Amino acid sequence: MRKVLLPTMIIIAASLLLLRLFYLQVINDSFKLKSDNNAIKIQYDYPERGYIYDRNGKLMVANQPSYDIMVIPRDVKNLDTIEFCQLLAITPADFITKIAKAKVYSPRLPSLFLAQLNKSEFAAFQEKIRKFEGFYFQKRSLRDYQVNFGANVFGGITQVNDKLIEKNPYYNSGDLIGKQGVEESYEETLRGIKGVKYIQKDKYNREIGSFKEGKYDTIAVQGEDINLTIDMELQKYGEELMINKRGGIVAIEPKTGEILALVTAPNYDPAILVGRQRSKNYTLLYRDSIAKPLYDRGLLAEYPPGSPFKILTGLVGLQENIIDTHTTFMCNHGFAYAPGRFQRCHCGGGSRDLNIGVYKSCNAYFSNVYLRTIGKYKNTPYAVDVWSNHVKSFGLGQFMGYDLPTGKKGKIPNSKTYKKIYPGWGYSGKTIISNAIGQGEVLLTPIQLANMMATVANEGYYYTPHIIKKIEGEKIDKKYTTKHVTTIDKSHFKPMINGLFDVYNFGTAAGLRVDGIEICGKTGTAENFAKINGKRTQLEDHSIFVAFAPKDNPKIAIAILVENGGFGSVIAGPIASLMIEKYLRGKITRTDLEKRTLERSLQDRYAKLGGLSDVVKKEMRIKDSITKSKIPVPKVKIDTTKKIN
Repeated sequence: MRKVLLPTMIIIAASLLLLRLFYLQVINDSFKLKSDNNAIKIQYDYPERGYIYDRNGKLMVANQPSYDIMVIPRDVKNLDTIEFCQLLAITPADFITKIAKAKVYSPRLPSLFLAQLNKSEFAAFQEKIRKFEGFYFQKRSLRDYQVNFGANVFGGITQVNDKLIEKNPYYNSGDLIGKQGVEESYEETLRGIKGVKYIQKDKYNREIGSFKEGKYDTIAVQGEDINLTIDMELQKYGEELMINKRGGIVAIEPKTGEILALVTAPNYDPAILVGRQRSKNYTLLYRDSIAKPLYDRGLLAEYPPGSPFKILTGLVGLQENIIDTHTTFMCNHGFAYAPGRFQRCHCGGGSRDLNIGVYKSCNAYFSNVYLRTIGKYKNTPYAVDVWSNHVKSFGLGQFMGYDLPTGKKGKIPNSKTYKKIYPGWGYSGKTIISNAIGQGEVLLTPIQLANMMATVANEGYYYTPHIIKKIEGEKIDKKYTTKHVTTIDKSHFKPMINGLFDVYNFGTAAGLRVDGIEICGKTGTAENFAKINGKRTQLEDHSIFVAFAPKDNPKIAIAILVENGGFGSVIAGPIASLMIEKYLRGKITRTDLEKRTLERSLQDRYAKLGGLSDVVKKEMRIKDSITKSKIPVPKVKIDTTKKIN
């Protein structure tokens, strides 16, 4: 039996192997398509990317024709290099570099040689392309921006790198992919599906027709169109208001979590990152390490929230039953929380209850509330965690899960935070009292501040902020329609909302009222430090404002942060009022605020931090453009201030 078993197994294994080889080589020839077969040329047909519309159906991003020059290095023969380079406006050195790169990728497979030629650049080359063996052109589409704003929202299109090609077999050398913004988040939806043609060649390398009569060819499928939640006019207006300023604006529809505007400043015209000049322009933007036009401050910048955080301090105090709406504290132009420790206040002093504490932004009131909150429990670390969990229920201190590829989670401290800061010895509420007024270890991004206000407007719940409104033929991810409820009872929000409404009636935003619109808001000023010449220097405070409107049935919640802007009511506050009126009415009646805001430049303050390098200043010569409106909008808004010694 043993003598028969081994030979039998060998015969069976050999038979299976032969049958498999016969199937692969004779019956199924699809594997020929995956090899470097000299007799088959692979040609891709690239679909148009899906169009991008705003929430009202207005077209923002379309497509324009473009041409890529492809090369198969092995097929390049008898080439007049001088004529070739002149037609494509490249140098012989460029030619050598590009050919070498293509050979590294594959000497037999097509590789991108020169990308993104427009019609005029391609016309002269097209007439003589037959003279250049081994080269052919591939038509594809590039983005055609219908607007000169919203670059941070859209993102851009760039070539795939070798790492991505190895990771994702869909992409080949020279393919384009969405990077940043919605182009990256919705890449698979927008890109469509590329078609493939397999072309048979004879022994003389001449094309003789489709391989297997087109059996394996596929047709390109155009990308799906998408509608964003962005209001195009509001986004444009926000960027105009932020000219010559740095910071972020985020506006959200409270009832849905839809992002109405996502502004970062400075910004740039998205069109400059399209075509053959893309690489050069991107380098210029990237090298601006001072103004950082590629840095989305609305999503990435973490700031101390300042006085707007008092809203949460008050709500937690109400929830923990350590205050009610009638509880009062005395403000003596500040608050002495320890011997020799005094926290100043600009509210004017006097007895303060919740309503007055909110609209006068009294530091003493909210510091007392915070001390009572932490002091409610005998164990301070436990008390800090109770407070922290309440605050985090507003979506703070965590990645929020929105549908954009970048972001920061901010910081809401807990007991673990202070165990690291104060190892080996205890701490109390007085030690960390700065948290009460949005300083200390608390950090938030503008989108988190906007979501906080949307949650207050909704009286205790929010939907994850998102930027996609509709994809043709698809449903929006259910996580964007899932309600998140805070740990604060609904009953506690009404008195807080009344206080925020009185900020506009009697408080720090009384001069920012818009007739006929009931706005609830809160000013904020956050301390700002930077290293200048190696020394920690206090600079002009950041200007912060949060708001929602109308008071009943809110339609918009907004957060504005202007770096080095000073008091919240001076710059950020007017921007909030203007943005709210623009969205709700479509026009501006507070033209005095508009004129003042548009004319206000903070470039002198930013100059103290240093300007661009001399090389960048020399290369950057992008002029302002003027829109049809009366408001000037720079084509590229980049800080080019000179350094002041």
